[in-house]
Amino acid sequence: QVQLVESGGGLVQAGGSLRLSCVASGRTFSQYAMGWFRRAPGKEREFVAGMSRSGRNTYYANSVKGRFTISRDSAKNTAYLQMINLQPEDTALYYCAADLHILTSNADNYDYWGQGTQVTVSS
Repeated sequence: QVQLVESGGGLVQAGGSLRLSCVASGRTFSQYAMGWFRRAPGKEREFVAGMSRSGRNTYYANSVKGRFTISRDSAKNTAYLQMINLQPEDTALYYCAADLHILTSNADNYDYWGQGTQVTVSS
């Protein structure tokens, strides 16, 4: 079992920045790829960013490329999502997820999920 706990969400003005954290426990952190997803009100969950188990490979949704950066710190068992130049359309509940196999943007492939942290961007 893997437990994931997100934090770092909040209310920010357009153009602002936030850094989300996802602390993992239960298994060796390097055994799983990490992903960030989000669900905006009235919309389906969508992939935001992902990082491979080694940390060498990353993948981003087109809507966040150049603004969001995923990273991981194995010493802290933590994955991060640095978000800059936030826009109102980034408002959503953000989830981190762990995939025991490969880096993917497909939510169905992820094995474990956190409860989410809310990000609200005002215009």
